[in-house]
Amino acid sequence: MVREADATPLLAMARAFHSEDCHPITPDGEAAVQQIARGDPLARGWIITESGQIIGYVVLTLGYSIEHGGRDGFIDDLYLIPQARGGGRGRMVLAFALAEAAALGIRTLHLEVEIGNERARRVYQAAGFLENNRRLMSKRLCSQGSAEPALGANPKLGR
Repeated sequence: MVREADATPLLAMARAFHSEDCHPITPDGEAAVQQIARGDPLARGWIITESGQIIGYVVLTLGYSIEHGGRDGFIDDLYLIPQARGGGRGRMVLAFALAEAAALGIRTLHLEVEIGNERARRVYQAAGFLENNRRLMSKRLCSQGSAEPALGANPKLGR
């Protein structure tokens, strides 16, 4: 599992991954990578090495779902450098992530894959991941540097 000393190589890999997927990592994303390396209780990360060289990383995040019967999780990032792709490494990293998720008590594991990344989609489907005919929608509530809620939040709701 990543440690604080792994923050620099983890951040370098995250920058490469997010740049390759055409959504460069933001300052908030960089801060999140640093937080994972410091041991955030809702995330686990691993740097992948081969013959002493860093070839990728994987990050699991933890959540909870009524629909899925309790603890669920997300493969937030799974990245291999281009030279390490092929030869089954992605499948091995995915199998590792699935085993770690099960050990954490995760009942359902989710992931995203870019629309045009057919190679990754096939790997995930072969491992049993299914498209669920839903759209993943997101709304940023606040940035890392701000504790202010997003406009439109109703502070009276649920009190």
